[in-house]
Amino acid sequence: MHTVAVLAYEGVIPFHLSIPCIVFGDDLLKLGAPRYRLLICAEKSGLIPTISGFQISVQHDLSALAEADTVIVPAWRDPIDQPSDILLDALRAAHARGARIVGLCLGTFVLARAGLLDGRTASTHWAWADEFERAYPGVRLDRNALYVDDGDILTSAGTAAAIDCCLHLIRRDHGAEIANRIARRLVVAPHRHGGQAQYIESPLPAFGNPDQLSSTLEWALAHLNQPLSLDRLAARAGMSLRSFTRRFKQKTGVTVVQWLLNHRLAEAQRLLETGDCSIEQIAEMAGFGSTVSLRQHFSRAFSISPASYRRQFRKTAA
Repeated sequence: MHTVAVLAYEGVIPFHLSIPCIVFGDDLLKLGAPRYRLLICAEKSGLIPTISGFQISVQHDLSALAEADTVIVPAWRDPIDQPSDILLDALRAAHARGARIVGLCLGTFVLARAGLLDGRTASTHWAWADEFERAYPGVRLDRNALYVDDGDILTSAGTAAAIDCCLHLIRRDHGAEIANRIARRLVVAPHRHGGQAQYIESPLPAFGNPDQLSSTLEWALAHLNQPLSLDRLAARAGMSLRSFTRRFKQKTGVTVVQWLLNHRLAEAQRLLETGDCSIEQIAEMAGFGSTVSLRQHFSRAFSISPASYRRQFRKTAA
């Protein structure tokens, strides 16, 4: 059983602590996948005060990190407040023995302080990007990414992005179908690509029917196998091409082309994992038009061919 250790500390924000607990604490057996063993740990076991004025009871100390396959550091209380050497040493030791390390939101600061991000690319909350770059010039900060998957270390931006990052881990471990089912339980988007913009400058302005754009996006997701040009989508939304393009970017944070590509790639992953369709059929069903197009985009996004991905996923699942 895969063990996930989530760090608690004095002044922790309960909601941030609850994100990995909700995602990895779900009864995956009901969804057709093995359960995770979830451990909440702190420097000392016992009652830990939260920032919200109540205490939580933590049963495990940092020795739990020695048996964890994944270690998650939720949003740290304040980047100015340095973590203890005991905690940093425990994180270094867990990483050295091969554990997967995750820093959610300001938890990225803790990983950087431990030296685990030197020479790597990372993400953190956009509001603290300047402070992070000043404090850790040896880390390449991606200011726009929702989350960054660097193999054995993952980092994310703010609260919603932490959910995206945890769901991404579920996708890595158990595939798109299980991750999508958990997302539906949480009533969140089933998949947001890590490279999607984490901060949208202005909210979607009111226009006509407030559901026009959302309805068009839902329709597009149900018809990914069809040619979906800008003109066709704008016409379905009842907008001019210019207005549709502008409002789409305001709502999603990405271009129409990138949004469609992200969802088509996610659909291709799901089909590769769950069905026996040929690569040619999957290319058509996901809207790539040709196997060449599917292979090019899939390989560029995931550094593996669709056929190899299918073999690797089935081997892992077995």
